Amino acid sequence: MPRQQYDRQLSELQDSLLRLASQVETSIGRAIEALKTQDVDEARRIIADDDAIDHAQYAIEDTALHLIARQAPIAADLRLISAVISIASELERMGDYAEGIAEIVIRGANEPLLKPLVDIPRMAQVAQRMLRDSLDAFVNRDAEAARRVGMADNEVDQLTTVVQNDLLKVMVRDPASSERALHLIFVAHNLERVADRATNIAERLIFLVTGQVVDLNV
Repeated sequence: MPRQQYDRQLSELQDSLLRLASQVETSIGRAIEALKTQDVDEARRIIADDDAIDHAQYAIEDTALHLIARQAPIAADLRLISAVISIASELERMGDYAEGIAEIVIRGANEPLLKPLVDIPRMAQVAQRMLRDSLDAFVNRDAEAARRVGMADNEVDQLTTVVQNDLLKVMVRDPASSERALHLIFVAHNLERVADRATNIAERLIFLVTGQVVDLNV
């Protein structure tokens, strides 16, 4: 395969990854809006749409493996293709977390929200920004930008602690509200995991650029 054609296919593979990231970010935003408005119909659409995210991830992996098989890539290209496969898997899991939030919306449909949502939407905004920034770092091969993604994860962790502590206090004061409180704790947990996955993408980019294995959660 001529190098020019191969480079075009690598670029198309990266474009597919960015489209998947956009799908996932949109799904997270939709899930939080569905939670805020208790929109069960939208929650069901989010769950159905997760199939498209799964299929996109499989397609990226299949294309990547075919490139490896046909081209026998040099080390730098192989590292890139491996990173794409890994990042696509992280994105698919983020989609699952959005789906999980949608499922919580459906389970709690017959009861009002326990309290106005303030910190959870903030968590979602930070996690979505981390996702965008990690993919921007990947596109630009910017290891320093990737390190900043890891720093942002601390904000999500702090918000998770605030949400959990607030909801535990509510459960102590009013045990009858425990199920609704647990629903929101699960939402916060899913958003924390989205942020963790974005951090994993940033770590993979640093490895791609520098060859160093780093732990940004330290």
